[in-house]
Amino acid sequence: MRRSTARLALSLMLVSLAPSALAAFSFSEEEDKQKAAEGAKKGGGAAVSSACRESLKNRKVMVVVGQRTARGTDANQSTYGSHFGAINKRLKKFGFNTYTQEEITAQIAQAEIDAYFRNDPDAALNASKKMGADFILRGVISSRSAINPVLRIPEVYVSMGFTLTAADGKTISDASASADSYSGTDTLGMALILVNEQADGVVARLANDYCRHAAPAKGKSK
Repeated sequence: MRRSTARLALSLMLVSLAPSALAAFSFSEEEDKQKAAEGAKKGGGAAVSSACRESLKNRKVMVVVGQRTARGTDANQSTYGSHFGAINKRLKKFGFNTYTQEEITAQIAQAEIDAYFRNDPDAALNASKKMGADFILRGVISSRSAINPVLRIPEVYVSMGFTLTAADGKTISDASASADSYSGTDTLGMALILVNEQADGVVARLANDYCRHAAPAKGKSK
């Protein structure tokens, strides 16, 4: 009898606690936390809030890619179609509006793109005006090679620097990604792997930097 009474009391106590316990636990919150943790592990960047994504919805970004070598900078956009596509895919994922590579090359002369990669602010301003872009994202591939002292084989270090600028040429954010390759001298191939592996984290950082430092405050007129 005493056991039955004790069990009944315990059951009533659990029933009374259940609503508050359920209220304190949210599957959606736990999923968000888990996704943020996984995103940080994979991409090395913080999660982008819903409010930040919303502020990016009607903002257009133009992407240009080039490669810096000992001979100078090659900014011929047709060389980097795969890299461009991979970066654009991530930008869209985080809420940015993007241009296609065909739209960009139809409006912007190669000479202007070359000048932009030489850090000419007027070229950046002219390019953004022609496209009606809110931002320009420049990706620069760099590499250096050496002989691995232990394995005695060619070793290639590939990095990619990203700079997000406003339409007026003001820098909003800088981010980078880097990797090593022991497979040869295919820097473009390695750079594409780099983009596919690390671009989520890079774009998350660029978006968060914009929302923290450059996004217009709510309620204020432009």
